Amino acid sequence: MATTALEQELKEMIIDALELEDVTPEDIDPDEPLFVEGLGLDSIDALELGLALQKRYGITLESDAESSRQHFANLRSLAALVEARRAQ
Repeated sequence: MATTALEQELKEMIIDALELEDVTPEDIDPDEPLFVEGLGLDSIDALELGLALQKRYGITLESDAESSRQHFANLRSLAALVEARRAQ
């Protein structure tokens, strides 16, 4: 499946917000996990990513909610969250 414009935008936001110097947007597979395996992000990265989402899209997430874990599972699920919140 091709990367959407929103997914590309999120890839760039992740790289900028987390200051991932050795990562390019092409390195981020939309279906790979963002945390532990895949991109290898950790809990501090999750907080920074949450702040970036809030600043850019006005999205707030509960840090301990199970739904937040699902939204951060991979880039596609994050893009689906942004799309859903935009539609509200």
